Amino acid sequence: MAGTTRAEKTRQTRLRMLEAAREQFVAHGYGATKLQEIADRAGVSVQTIYFTFGNKRTVLKELLDHEVAGDDSPVATLQRPWFQAVLDAPTAREQLAAHVEGVCEVSARVAPVVEVLRVAAATDPELTDLWRANVDARATVQDVAATALVRKPGARAGLSVPHVADVLFGLLSPELYLVLVRDRGWSPERWRGWTLDTLAAQLLTG
Repeated sequence: MAGTTRAEKTRQTRLRMLEAAREQFVAHGYGATKLQEIADRAGVSVQTIYFTFGNKRTVLKELLDHEVAGDDSPVATLQRPWFQAVLDAPTAREQLAAHVEGVCEVSARVAPVVEVLRVAAATDPELTDLWRANVDARATVQDVAATALVRKPGARAGLSVPHVADVLFGLLSPELYLVLVRDRGWSPERWRGWTLDTLAAQLLTG
């Protein structure tokens, strides 16, 4: 029992540090944020952050992983229940609806953090690999979704998997989500409806 309590306390402290890092990175940017500021906001010593994460780059990487997942379980997007439901949808239209709904939930969490990484990677070569890995992971998810979609009833005839994957990658990108929701003031619900309608017009029959 004591061991479990200590483990849960450690887990909660880690989550508190990640939340503090999110607030600082999004508000001030990666470069301007100091680990001491994250520690102060989380209510821990800066040594605790060094002990837990090692450096600021690892803080950003683990924050990105956490925001993509929505929890601290080490399960990749491709194995997440929401994405499995996307792949298991019986028709192309139902798949698109489930996909857009899932991405809307993920984007609300992760899009601001992806923007932090994109800006930071432009001037910090040590973050370039993390940025590329993020882009590659998103592309893989959309390629898997596209492969499933083109085989289902309701998909427009003649679509290639690479084309569908590119359309999904672009319209479901965190960058476009931020343009419309953050910059243009759309609600997430409006984004979801517009994105689904746009994808349907591009990829579905009828």
